[in-house]
Amino acid sequence: MKKKSTKFKKLGYNYALKPLDDGGDQPLRSITLDRVCMTKRGSKILNEVSLKLPSSKFVALLGPSGCGKTTLLRAIAGFEKIDSGRIFLGENDISHLPVHQRSMNYVFQDYALFPHLTVEQNIAYSLKIQRRPKVEIEQRVKKLLKSFDIEPLYHRYPEELSGGQQQRVAIARAIIAEPHVLLLDEPLAALDFKLSERMLIELIDLQDLLQMTFLYVTHDQLEALTVADLVIVMGAGGTIEQIGTPKEVYEFPKNAFVANFVGSTNLFEGTIDEIFEKELILKSTSQELISISISDRPSWLKKGNPAVASIRPEKIDISKKPLANFSNNFRGIVTSIVYEGMSTKYYVRLETGRKIIVFEQNEHHFIRDEINYDDEVYISWQKENVVLMER
Repeated sequence: MKKKSTKFKKLGYNYALKPLDDGGDQPLRSITLDRVCMTKRGSKILNEVSLKLPSSKFVALLGPSGCGKTTLLRAIAGFEKIDSGRIFLGENDISHLPVHQRSMNYVFQDYALFPHLTVEQNIAYSLKIQRRPKVEIEQRVKKLLKSFDIEPLYHRYPEELSGGQQQRVAIARAIIAEPHVLLLDEPLAALDFKLSERMLIELIDLQDLLQMTFLYVTHDQLEALTVADLVIVMGAGGTIEQIGTPKEVYEFPKNAFVANFVGSTNLFEGTIDEIFEKELILKSTSQELISISISDRPSWLKKGNPAVASIRPEKIDISKKPLANFSNNFRGIVTSIVYEGMSTKYYVRLETGRKIIVFEQNEHHFIRDEINYDDEVYISWQKENVVLMER
């Protein structure tokens, strides 16, 4: 999850940047979509999309490939024409404004640097198009070259740069004109894991410093949970499935799609078997009886109604001996083990035949018997850790 920080010196930066100043009119950096629709070749790409992106926040737009994330980003930028609905920047309707009048800039997945221009010329490009004074352009370019630690590269061409260097140039080019909103379309997709991790931290700190609204498209759940103040989850057919903080989306998914897409989970489909004052029993299709804590009673929550229960793998305990004081206890056989260094994933087949994923930190291995393939084990979890959803 995103944490506010200032790590520029640790990252080798010498930041001369400062928060953007638009006269204190923070709402200018908010984006509102009102029932936006788009159809291509008879297929609905965006379906009545309505949402509000708060000003000066880092917002992640998360969803599977083909769900319409990039199309939505391009529609906000003005690269795609919407069929109906409206798009606002602050209180201004920008639905039909050309790209250059929207006070936004776009960082493409492949960075889209001009191959025939140097680093310095790429960064200066938008200011030259605006015919800003030469002295102003030189000063602002120099400041960004220094800020992004690419001053020695000013004379190089894009093909002479590494992936991380190209990304820095692309972002510097995007922010030099001080737009209200920065749109980023999977900007880390082409980078290796370690460089991607470092660039994520740099993006977090840059947004925190500039207080610009960032809208960041990704299909990577970890990226979204790491960078975002707010996560928007898109589903198939261009619909918005859930909007919330990273913690809300991960811990309290609104439906089975969100629970299954954002991280790993174990889903139990079934019917509500019994309802008590603060607890209910779900009878799954494979006959497990799942105890679930409840704090409220929506109208659909009735005995006999279909429902889905979600339990995250890290909320489950696994042991060779029965564990006491747990609301839910089952027995099974370990069918697969995936060692991941700091943690291990166990795949367990219950006596009912259902397969369960269990996630454990590896420090536990030093205080108990090691669990191996084909071992008989007991898995347990508390009713408070189960999320109940309508089916």
